[in-house]
Amino acid sequence: MKRFVFPLLLAGLVSLSTFSALFSVAAFASSNSGDNQVLAARDAYRSGNAAKLAKQLDAVRGHELAPYVEYWQLSMRLTDSDPALVRDFLAPNEGSYIAEKLRGEWLKTLGRRQQWDLFDSEYSKLPQPDQDTVCYALQSRLRLSDSSALEEARPLWFSLPDMSDACSPLMDRLVLEGRLDIDDVWERVRRLLEAKKPASAKQVLQYLPAKELPDSRAIDSIADRPQHYLDKLSANFASTRPGREMALYAVQRLARTDASEAALHWRKIQDKFSVPDRGYIYGQLGWQGAQRHMSEALGWYELAGDAPLSAEQAGWKVRSALRALDWKKVNDAIQKMPAALQAQPDWTYWRARADVVLGRMEEAKLLYRRIGGQPNFYSNLADEEMGLLIDVPAKASRATPEEIKEALENRGIRRALALFRLDMRTEAVREFNWNLRGMSDRQLLAAAELAQKNEIFDRAISAADRTQVEHNYALRFPAPHREHVQPKARELRIDESWIYGLVRQESRFVTHAKSTVGAKGLMQLMPKTAAWMAKKIGLKDFHPDVVSKVDVNVTLGTSYLKLVLAELDNHPVLASAAYNAGPGRARRWRDVRPMEGAIYAESIPFAETRDYVKKVMSNTVYYSALFEGKPQSLKRRLGTVNPRGAKDKPVTEGLP
Repeated sequence: MKRFVFPLLLAGLVSLSTFSALFSVAAFASSNSGDNQVLAARDAYRSGNAAKLAKQLDAVRGHELAPYVEYWQLSMRLTDSDPALVRDFLAPNEGSYIAEKLRGEWLKTLGRRQQWDLFDSEYSKLPQPDQDTVCYALQSRLRLSDSSALEEARPLWFSLPDMSDACSPLMDRLVLEGRLDIDDVWERVRRLLEAKKPASAKQVLQYLPAKELPDSRAIDSIADRPQHYLDKLSANFASTRPGREMALYAVQRLARTDASEAALHWRKIQDKFSVPDRGYIYGQLGWQGAQRHMSEALGWYELAGDAPLSAEQAGWKVRSALRALDWKKVNDAIQKMPAALQAQPDWTYWRARADVVLGRMEEAKLLYRRIGGQPNFYSNLADEEMGLLIDVPAKASRATPEEIKEALENRGIRRALALFRLDMRTEAVREFNWNLRGMSDRQLLAAAELAQKNEIFDRAISAADRTQVEHNYALRFPAPHREHVQPKARELRIDESWIYGLVRQESRFVTHAKSTVGAKGLMQLMPKTAAWMAKKIGLKDFHPDVVSKVDVNVTLGTSYLKLVLAELDNHPVLASAAYNAGPGRARRWRDVRPMEGAIYAESIPFAETRDYVKKVMSNTVYYSALFEGKPQSLKRRLGTVNPRGAKDKPVTEGLP
């Protein structure tokens, strides 16, 4: 377990006399009185042992985390708790993370039990209701004959990824009252099938009249073998709506694996469909083709005409035009987006770039200014287009003893630190973040400094990232473990700033971070990669259990990074993509001609990797500015990506 330092007794931060005055506030950070009882209570809650949980309650009275134990006890029995007991907990904890968590759970319990008077009395006190709670609130309004509730519920039909028990009654009512028709049902079915949710689609189909239902086996058959389904289409398949819709699904499903083959099948049957249906399929073909960097994608998008495109489809239309360097189509595609989508930094930047090529310099400058001045990828690029290199702003003054004292007197921050001390990281992160809401810049900087001194670097970043006027980029972009990173960077001749930019994105410096797929440590190494790399460099006494150790993780991670960098033209954009998605994919995503690094990054097919590469590269320029003490260029680092077919050195061949 991490040993927490006294957050205040730090070189140069406060005087001994100030520390003495604040000792009673800070002492909790290294005390463990009652910690074992809190952990025992947590285990009892997880196992559903109410009796064991109740025994711990008295033992934790006065502990920083006593409210959590009370919460666990109430949460276990919300269905039969006296409302007075719940309110007795909520009142003294009002506004805290744990109170709002309990209130949210209680409201859903009340909604399920249709205890509407109690529900209504508490709902207005919940600051951030989730979708299920909103649906229960709409149900409550309907019982009072508030017809506007159905008007508010209707958009949910098209946006909800899944229909929960809380929202289903609203959808039933919409159908019953004729506010949803057959076209609306099929639109939702299409969206669910696009999202690869056939089971949910089959549930929605039950809203159709019996004569409108497709064969119950058709969806499963198409999901498994779409080409076979299209090959076996009957001559009169298009005579019914279900027949046409299943054929559309088969083409859409086939396009996910082979867009060219799907297009061939589609051309044979497209005359049997309406203009909107043809537009729908060409939008699907364009989307799938663009993600595979197919030259046909733009043509398919053109054939889609004015068919509605999802945000994802519209984005890939722009990316396809970018790779073709067709700036007029880039501009046209962005201007056809809904206003809110156009206004996003990525599309604002690319529209400005298109404006420059098309000779609209003043319009471009307005767009660059709109997104400039912020610490992110597209803002960095916009600033450079305006002649401004990337630098860190003036450093705010350090938090004063009084500001640190105020941070430590915040009950939520105290609870978060106690949760971190007990390695209850999930709860700790949520508690810490909740308490950053509404903080001033000075309060955020104090919270960030407190987190950093306790080596909770990810929360220091989270707090420092939120400041609006006063900034400390040393807190936003910390460089811990430099005694391990810097020597490896020098030995392997890798840019230290880039290593830190990558680590910040990989783990936020959480040394024992473990991803859902098993990647571990600062540099998030997969077990097989770590073992392969250890063997390759001759690391002695390697064992999987040591992968999370900082020195081992940095040694293996930087060595692997060096290999992929050498394999991919020593290009950090390609190597960053390779580190996240594999060297083979990074190579395949190149074009047949040289390509601007920013366009390569923008057109990475995997959303996670695309976002990752942009953030790593933006992080890198800030670390470089901090380390070197001078402005930096992101555009220079992005550079030009060599064409596909350039000589590769597959040094990672054989990696499991």
